[in-house]
Order: sequence, then C-alpha cells, then structure tokens
Amino acid sequence: MVEKTESRSVDLEIGGKRRAFDIDNPVLPEWLDEAALQSGNFPYKKKLGEEEYVKDLQKLQVELVKVQFWQQATGQRVMALFEGRDAAGKGGAIAATTSYMNPRTARIVALAKPTETERGQWYFQRYVTHFPTAGEFVLFDRSWYNRAGVEPVMGFCKPEEYEKFLKQVPRFDKMIVQDGIHFFKFWLDLGREMQLKRFHDRRHDPLKVWKLSSMDIAALTKWDDYTEKRDRMLKETHTDDAPWTVVLANDKRRARLNLLRHILHALDYDGKDKNAIGEIDDKILGSGPKMLK
Repeated sequence: MVEKTESRSVDLEIGGKRRAFDIDNPVLPEWLDEAALQSGNFPYKKKLGEEEYVKDLQKLQVELVKVQFWQQATGQRVMALFEGRDAAGKGGAIAATTSYMNPRTARIVALAKPTETERGQWYFQRYVTHFPTAGEFVLFDRSWYNRAGVEPVMGFCKPEEYEKFLKQVPRFDKMIVQDGIHFFKFWLDLGREMQLKRFHDRRHDPLKVWKLSSMDIAALTKWDDYTEKRDRMLKETHTDDAPWTVVLANDKRRARLNLLRHILHALDYDGKDKNAIGEIDDKILGSGPKMLK
C-alpha cells in the first residue's frame, strides 16, 4: 500500500484556471471528474459501451490467434513498442493483445532500471537481447525510447546522451525493419485531467495502488516537460521506415480496439477477415505528430 508521509497537494494550471489537486484525498474533485474524458481535445463525449467493446475485441483476438498460426508456419517476426504518457493505458492495451495468444511465442518485455553492467553497455544492447526470433510476437511495455522522454525529463541521462540518442535511433529503427521484422511504434496519449483522474483512481483502489509509482507522483508537475520531449521525439523519429502511430487514449476501449485493428490491417496473414477487423477510427488513431495538433 502507498503510505502518506506528507501532503502531495499540487497547484496546477488547467484549462486556464488554477486548481488544487491532492492525490491523497479520497474524494475525486468534481471539476476533474467532469473534465477528464474530453481533456486534451478528445473527440468523444462518452466512452464506448462495454457490450460493443467486448464483442469487437473478441473478433480482433480471434484474428490475433490466426496471426500466431501464420507466424509459426512462416517464421515471421512481429515487434510492437508501447510508449506514452504515464497512465495512458499501455499495460491494458498489451493485455488486450496477448489475452488469448500462446505465451510460448508471444512475450511481454517490461525492463526494470538498468543494472550496473547494463549501464556500461551500448545503450541499445539490453533491448536487442529481447528481440523476437522466428515465429515470435514481442511487445515492449516501454522501450529504448525511455531516452527520448522519461530519462531527460527526470534527469536520468545527460543532455549529450539525449541528443546522441535522437541522432542514432532512426538508424537503429531502420535496421530493425530492414531485417524483416514487422515493427510497430505506438504512442498512447491522454489529456492532463484524465491523467490526474487515473492517478487518483490508482491511489485509492487497493487492486491498482501498486501501479502508482514515485515516477507518477513526480510527473504531476512535469506535464509541460513531457509534452516538449514528446513533440520533439515524434518530430525527429517519425520516419518512413519506422513511423509512430499515435493513439488518443482517454477512452481505453476505443484505444485498444483501434490499436489492434492497425496491427491486423498491416499484417498479411492467412485467413484474414477484414470484415471482422473493421475500420480504424481516424479520430482515435493516426500517423505521427499530426494526430496531436
């Protein structure tokens, strides 16, 4: 459980107004509850209904099982990176993807902070060891792109290391694609009020409280810093070889469905049912920085 040792109330400017937010107060502020879903220019006033979500998700999960059979028959490799704002729903999207996949050939990679040995290695080295072999589907819950966001914002890397990374990573990504790996880079974004609401939910739900980290608390006052790093990352590393797919994730259900549709439409697997996959909602998912303008 999270122990309250001191007040963690912060004074934030949201929607042109100064707001006091105390994550330890069990009562969710009314202004926050009302503003969360449509924050960050989210295009819908209501979340997708559960019945429709479950029905569509099941169809997509059937297609993912087909993908695995195709991979085993052909040796195709698939790799997806899930990056995004804290509390944007990366873990839930990964869980929706892998729920009915064979765990022997579908792996989730969620690395802890680097060891002393890893800190002395080439930066990309510890990630490369987790890349897929023939027939595998690998999903990274955060990746080497930590160096484009979390690390510079929180002071975990030097400015020159950050700049070096931005120059090197497009070439690194290109090598992945050139080696024949089906490579997806997802950025899950959400509005500030929705992020605060989800942080609050984590703090006061005994089943989710483990998700609230010290990094989340530190992020409360670093929204603009993360925005600046996000925008530069998308501008400099969104390439023809390895583009970013941006997903507006205030509604987790819509985010998951459209993310899965994107993967399935991109893969040419046996038995593909385009009607079951359905159309991508371009209000929710799009290519690169233009989704955030």
